Amino acid sequence: MTVTSNQNNISPYQPTERLENKIAVIVGGAGAIGAETARLLASKGARIAIVHRSNEPTRTDAILKSLPGTGHKVYTASVTDSESLKAVATQIKSEMGNTNILVNAAGFTQSIPLNDLEALTDDIIDSIFQVNWRGVFATIRAFAPQMKDASDAVVVNISSIAATTGTGSNLAYAASKAATDLMTKSLAKALSPDMRVVGIAPGVVNTGFVPGRSESFNEKTASTTPLRRVGEALDVAQGILALTTSLAFATGTTIVVDGGRQLGI
Repeated sequence: MTVTSNQNNISPYQPTERLENKIAVIVGGAGAIGAETARLLASKGARIAIVHRSNEPTRTDAILKSLPGTGHKVYTASVTDSESLKAVATQIKSEMGNTNILVNAAGFTQSIPLNDLEALTDDIIDSIFQVNWRGVFATIRAFAPQMKDASDAVVVNISSIAATTGTGSNLAYAASKAATDLMTKSLAKALSPDMRVVGIAPGVVNTGFVPGRSESFNEKTASTTPLRRVGEALDVAQGILALTTSLAFATGTTIVVDGGRQLGI
């Protein structure tokens, strides 16, 4: 029997250490995790497009100045406005080239006890799903055409361990992240082999993302986390970096980066 070599048909999805000639779009790039991810990917050679919902030049200019390398830009679009997402995707392609890496870091929540059903109003539920699920889907929909033309394209969706624990800032937030994990699986199938779709699920992260959480909350959380601290934005960014470089054969999965928070002690 003759064995035919497949050397001429090697998958493009191979591990890499550098991201030169890659365009990385960070949606929600002015937030703590988005900004840290931008810095880390830029340090590996990627050119960064920061997409933020509003024009805050003081904040975004500071992030731009912190990025190593050159050719980085800031764009304005809202994840709740599909037309603005399509417009910014077209603009980024025209000015920078096809997107290779898309990081969905935009998100919204507020702290509501799980047993306070009345406090979780219809407006809050709708706002959370608009941003955390529909916004992620709309962003991928806007950028997918150009990513199909790019090399080794990958989408990274930021999820949360709340998706599997059922706890967190509120029930709607947990549900929106569970829905995002399912989206990651579904789109990994639907968009293959043109691109990978993966997720990363942090636990508690010291970013101020959840309004009202104090230092005492972080200290209490750290004491019941196996690695004895809460996460930092850099912990999440390192996970995103791994998914875009060394974990090149991963798709349709969500990686947990939570210091063992899910396990409890």
